[in-house]
Amino acid sequence: MEATTEQNSHYNHLEQMSVKEILQNINKEDQTVPRAVEKALPQVEALALAIAGKMRAGGRLFYIGAGTSGRLGVVDASECPPTFGVPFDMVVGIIAGGDGAIRKAVEFAEDDDKQAWKDLEQYDISGKDVLVGIAASGRTPYVIGGLEAANANGLITGCIVCNSGSPVAAAAQYPVEVVTGPEFLTGSTRMKAGTAQKLVLNMLTTSVMIQLGHVKGNKMVDMQLSNHKLIDRGTHMVMDETGLGELEAAELLKKHGSVRLAVDAAMSRK
Repeated sequence: MEATTEQNSHYNHLEQMSVKEILQNINKEDQTVPRAVEKALPQVEALALAIAGKMRAGGRLFYIGAGTSGRLGVVDASECPPTFGVPFDMVVGIIAGGDGAIRKAVEFAEDDDKQAWKDLEQYDISGKDVLVGIAASGRTPYVIGGLEAANANGLITGCIVCNSGSPVAAAAQYPVEVVTGPEFLTGSTRMKAGTAQKLVLNMLTTSVMIQLGHVKGNKMVDMQLSNHKLIDRGTHMVMDETGLGELEAAELLKKHGSVRLAVDAAMSRK
């Protein structure tokens, strides 16, 4: 059966459309993505709870994928340390073909069903960890092989796919299936499917990090203060939480190096 992500676009003669028509039609299709994600929320919840349970016990989260899916995993993993202040190796994104494939496609890298586990072994992956495979098509050999090997080695496994009844979902203990349908540009899964995957990844790591205590109220209290914008944001967080003036809040933040510690220090003086 043909995957829905590969089915013919609902639109034809794209080259004959005006730019306005192209943009309106892409936008029309994009509006269907959040509704597709909504249908998968129970699956996302189950996976998020499983990940948080393992990470509380000291485990890590790994993503594997190829092409757009792999890049999305790398992006989500790379954003966790600055956003939540966690170690750089707590969430790890691995793309078929290695880091060079982030910028330039590596031919046939996704077709090796043994390579993902070899890549994961370089990180001393074990049963303490969680592996999530990302594959819009749901049939990428690199991802299927990685999930199967992870299952055999006692890991919790999940996936994010955009077709129903796929081999990747069958290989995952916690499958997330967001069925996004045909793309505006036939087969271009960097579009709706990629958007859906990004939304789910946002949900997973944000909900997991909240469960792990890296958020207070609605603030990123453990974020890295790596530029002036974030220092300014952190200063205002301290002001909001403590009632201090800007100068005193900034001094506390500079002294303690994190919003959480600065707030704790201010509150301990009261």
